[in-house]
Amino acid sequence: MILPIVAYGDPVLRKVGKEIDADYPNLEKLIEDMRQTMYNAQGVGLAAPQIGKDIRLFLIDATPFAEDDDVTEEEKKVLESFNRVFINAKIIKEEGDEWAFNEGCLSIPEVREDVFRQESITIEYQNENFETHTETLTGLPARVFQHEYDHIEGVLFTDKLSSLKKRLLKKKLEKISNGKIDPGYRMRFPNRKK
Repeated sequence: MILPIVAYGDPVLRKVGKEIDADYPNLEKLIEDMRQTMYNAQGVGLAAPQIGKDIRLFLIDATPFAEDDDVTEEEKKVLESFNRVFINAKIIKEEGDEWAFNEGCLSIPEVREDVFRQESITIEYQNENFETHTETLTGLPARVFQHEYDHIEGVLFTDKLSSLKKRLLKKKLEKISNGKIDPGYRMRFPNRKK
């Protein structure tokens, strides 16, 4: 089932997600609904807060990035299979130089900005079978992970912009939370007048 994506301005996007365990109700269906919702909106990631749930769960399917011209063969190999569920994720270590990449977010349609993030991260998470994994991600997989991880920490990519950029985006963000846009997928707007 395709769920409405929560728009900028909704308080759930500012909550730190709660850890879940294997007894979380209807988790399998929730993951499948999130996957359908993400694909319907042409996203490469979707976090539970974006569908109104303040839990530590997100999905990533970065396989579309494998088609980009500027990825190395090595990155391409990683991206081609980077389609996963992350539960109770933690970033253990961040390393390397920060680098800029133009990011967008399904909860903030029509806004794209360069965001600086660490080059390499070591993470720990559980998959949908609650098996624990620890690994190091670099490049685009690290970036997409950090963007989705921010969601379960109550952080949006716009928080990482300069105060000037934030001021320039203020009106656009108000339009989004008031529902004065049409992103082409189902959304729930916190301040839309009935």
